Amino acid sequence: MKLKRSSGILLHPTSLPGTPGIGTIGKEAYRFVDWLADAGQSLWQVLPLGPTGYGDSPYASFSTFAGNPLLIDLDGLVDSGILQKKDIIPPEYIKASGPIDYGSVVWWKMPLLREAAKRFLAEGGSPDFQDFIKTHAAWLDNYALFMDIKEHYDAKARDERLSGKLWNNYWPTELATFQRKAVQEWASGHQDGIACQKAIQYFFFTQWKALKAYANGKGISIIGDIPIFVAADSADVWANQKFFQLKADGTPKVVAGVPPDYFSATGQLWGNPLYDWHEMKKDGYAWWTSRIKSMLDLVDFIRVDHFRGFEAYWAIPAGEPTAIHGEWVKGPDHDFFTAIRKNLGELPILAEDLGLITDGVKRLRDDFDLPGMKVLQFAFDANEAGKDGFTNPFLPHMYGEHSIVYTGTHDNDTMQGWLDNATPAELAIIRDYLGGAVPDASLVDELLRTALMSVAVFAIFPLQDIYRLGSEARMNKPSTLGANWSWRMGEGLLEQSRAAWLKKYSRLYARNMP
Repeated sequence: MKLKRSSGILLHPTSLPGTPGIGTIGKEAYRFVDWLADAGQSLWQVLPLGPTGYGDSPYASFSTFAGNPLLIDLDGLVDSGILQKKDIIPPEYIKASGPIDYGSVVWWKMPLLREAAKRFLAEGGSPDFQDFIKTHAAWLDNYALFMDIKEHYDAKARDERLSGKLWNNYWPTELATFQRKAVQEWASGHQDGIACQKAIQYFFFTQWKALKAYANGKGISIIGDIPIFVAADSADVWANQKFFQLKADGTPKVVAGVPPDYFSATGQLWGNPLYDWHEMKKDGYAWWTSRIKSMLDLVDFIRVDHFRGFEAYWAIPAGEPTAIHGEWVKGPDHDFFTAIRKNLGELPILAEDLGLITDGVKRLRDDFDLPGMKVLQFAFDANEAGKDGFTNPFLPHMYGEHSIVYTGTHDNDTMQGWLDNATPAELAIIRDYLGGAVPDASLVDELLRTALMSVAVFAIFPLQDIYRLGSEARMNKPSTLGANWSWRMGEGLLEQSRAAWLKKYSRLYARNMP
């Protein structure tokens, strides 16, 4: 895949300011696109766009195909005549600034969206809506069914004061195991609720595609994100159980994670069901082909999270308390990407090749000409210093052209936060690398500039790093629950001096050139 030397910003729409409770894909998103253009940038990277569940993680979605209803802009529904201005006045506990309180946003916003869907449907919908239903039927029908059933049984669980129940251990067996007769009976008896789910998805897709068209018209490409694994609590697993390593009752046999390493003595237990790659191969990986094709309808490039799992994945027996007692199992490797490329052509895929990367993973990445990732925060480890110089692959002088440099990702601390916690030895290495006595206040800017001047074809920075924000602006701290995914920028953050700085150095280092 031939890429043009470019740079851009990582920012999830939830972090946009100025709308009640949570950032949306409305006017503030357009204002951000304008800021990107003013800053001379040509890339906007987002996190997965699917509907989020427990823990609020965009990497644990109810569907890998669907859009997150919380991102729908209510003002846009008012402009379309579906809602009235008085309908969307938020209660006092829903704030337009500060961290996202997902529980409160869901409690307030989802009933509004259901009401909007009912009004839209009562007025006959629209021809575009009928086309949307037909075009997306392969995933939309099952998603709408899943969410309708889920909302019913989740409400029952709350009434009975139960929690932590998934479809595979709480729904009636005939529904949980996707028995055709039971599913069809539910569908025929709950047509209104299912139609509302489809209408809400129509709202999201209509708004997102308008935003994408606006961004593309400004010369800005959007980088989306696909997690390799999908959530257990998802329509993807429920409606496609033969494609996953599940027991007869729908519960997993083995689950995903990563083994113990330098960073964690017990590894990471993610808990996602693992694919049955042999079963998926029988139809040429059609589900995955549909998944990638659907995402490419929403974005211009796809970052594939945990790319190494296609070469081999860590399989942990279900029920294990940690990731220690897993084993490496061979993945579909080259066969998978050969099939996907045969169906879809050249793959605009960016490989998240962090972690334990073997020669096999490198061959898979390189044989399909997929750019890998470099994270600048991983570069300045004093333990990597050798008497013959520094050969840490994350240092800019070690990059190949076909790579993507980040100061940090959504899982890292902000660059300023990381520097604030760096050891004296690390700070000394950084200053030596940057050429001498760089003042503390200039370190972030100099590191950004170093990334921009590197040979990496893409340079992408979290917006927090452009504004030198500290740890209070961190997006996610892996393996923790609480305040993750909740950061929102201040309304006055997108000022022009930083846009001018970014434009100056992007042009100086030949990025985003016409």
